[in-house]
Amino acid sequence: MNVTVPEGYKQTKVGVIPEDWEVVKLGEVLNEKPKYGINARAVEYSNSLPTYIRITDIDTDGNFNPDKKVSVDNKDYRSFILKENEIVFARTGATVGKSYLYNKKDGELVYAGFLIKVAPNIEKLNSVFLKNFTDTSQYWKWIQLMSARSGQPGVSGNEYSIMPIPLPSLKEQEKIAEILTTWDEAITKQEELIKAKELQKKGLMQKLLSGEVRFSGFSGEWETFEFEEIFERVPSKKYQINSNEYQEFGKYPVIDQGKKLIIAYSNNEEKLYKNSSIIVFGDHTRELKYIDFDFIIGADGTQLIKTKDMFDNKFFYYNLLIKNIPNTGYNRHFKFLLEMNFDTPSLPEQQKIAEVLSLADDEINLLQNEL
Repeated sequence: MNVTVPEGYKQTKVGVIPEDWEVVKLGEVLNEKPKYGINARAVEYSNSLPTYIRITDIDTDGNFNPDKKVSVDNKDYRSFILKENEIVFARTGATVGKSYLYNKKDGELVYAGFLIKVAPNIEKLNSVFLKNFTDTSQYWKWIQLMSARSGQPGVSGNEYSIMPIPLPSLKEQEKIAEILTTWDEAITKQEELIKAKELQKKGLMQKLLSGEVRFSGFSGEWETFEFEEIFERVPSKKYQINSNEYQEFGKYPVIDQGKKLIIAYSNNEEKLYKNSSIIVFGDHTRELKYIDFDFIIGADGTQLIKTKDMFDNKFFYYNLLIKNIPNTGYNRHFKFLLEMNFDTPSLPEQQKIAEVLSLADDEINLLQNEL
């Protein structure tokens, strides 16, 4: 594929970069050869022992985020303690290429055998610049190429040594790192704000949907109804397309049972579900979505339900959100909905509660759009 190279830039093995940047092998700007971690026994976490960092302890954002923090039990661990500016890479498995830049706030960390440590020469390579390079498409294309082998995918320490990287002057690296760090901090703050708003909404739902807190002007006892007294199922097969019909772009959104609100697009108007205000339930996934726009249904397991005339659709969508639906794996879960009972106020009070919770949703959606 021909690439137009703007004036002042050049085409290289890592893509189009400024003319005054170099392309170097990673090993040329390290203090030492990439080093494999220690194979040690993980033991119950203890303040008297260093923390063990394994591939599974690094999340998709490159943070140390273990499900359960553990310590390392090996008398030779000291030469495997991570230091400032050092980065570890996952060298094998499904997450090969994933990286973590050591952060002092994570405490003393000993890196495990399936990780490879690199120690940038700080007079030539800024570690934050390198870490951000590992988030680029060029890096992941290289990982895909190097790990394309039979059996377990992997990238060795020697291969990391020859990995090509773009290299501006150290001063420019530092400026790039400074700007990207500022953005990272802003993103983190926004994510923390969204989490706080989601927790507030969860508490509000528990209070409003149980009747613990009521709005002025409403009184009287709530009634209890069974699922089938409130809901009716909407036949969905005629609105459904197969996954091989999904398009990246199109006139109409495709909704399925997955986590994402919109999974794909389609131009097939014959499959369009036009009745607004419907609840989508993932029979296999237990995912719940409230849809108030025209859409097409994707893949099996996507169930449509709506409330009968004397009940508010959105009020009961929020009720379903706080219900505990057992997880039985990739099986059908609709049967658990059929067993549910719902404490129910009058229709005007249902609508008021739904309105307030919708406002909370709108605030969260606005923050997510900003993010």
